[in-house]
Amino acid sequence: MTETGLFFGSFNPVHIGHMAIANYIAEYSSLKEIWFVVSPHNPLKNKESLLKDRDRLYMTELAIGDDPRFRVSDIEFTLPRPSYTIDTLSHLVEKNPSRTFTLIMGEDNLTTIHKWKNAEMLVRQYPIFVYPRLYPGTGTNEQAKEIISHASVTMTDAPVMEISGTFIRSAIKEGRDVSWFVPSPVWKYIREMHFYE
Repeated sequence: MTETGLFFGSFNPVHIGHMAIANYIAEYSSLKEIWFVVSPHNPLKNKESLLKDRDRLYMTELAIGDDPRFRVSDIEFTLPRPSYTIDTLSHLVEKNPSRTFTLIMGEDNLTTIHKWKNAEMLVRQYPIFVYPRLYPGTGTNEQAKEIISHASVTMTDAPVMEISGTFIRSAIKEGRDVSWFVPSPVWKYIREMHFYE
């Protein structure tokens, strides 16, 4: 069985924070393969300012290049919307019987896990690797604590990356050069397409 990490995100745009976290987990954990699952629309996030699915997918492919440890998945593009992690995983397991899947998420997601569809089932079936956030949330409520108590959670020592898509989009809109915040081919594509301007 191949142990595969699933790094979900809107990747709007993919940036060096995403890449550094994926790199760290690939090198310092049992996960030697990580799939970037590009989400069409996270039901807990505002859809405003979200680039088209295929543009975000393409930028993620550009970021990964030919690194054999990483792969981009558009699985959620073919599933009903909004996307729910439990449904995506059920589909992936059915299509990939020779793989086991582990979720990769930021520490802040643990504080809202009780809002996820079928969260109890999700955490019992799939291990979770958690990377630290500078602002992990306002505290985990009792419902979330109960769900997490049944989860297989591994806290990683990945570097804290506080670069956000929101910051990058705002900076571009203001006409600022944030070329060092995204992988070089991604920045080139953003400029060519005039995204976020």
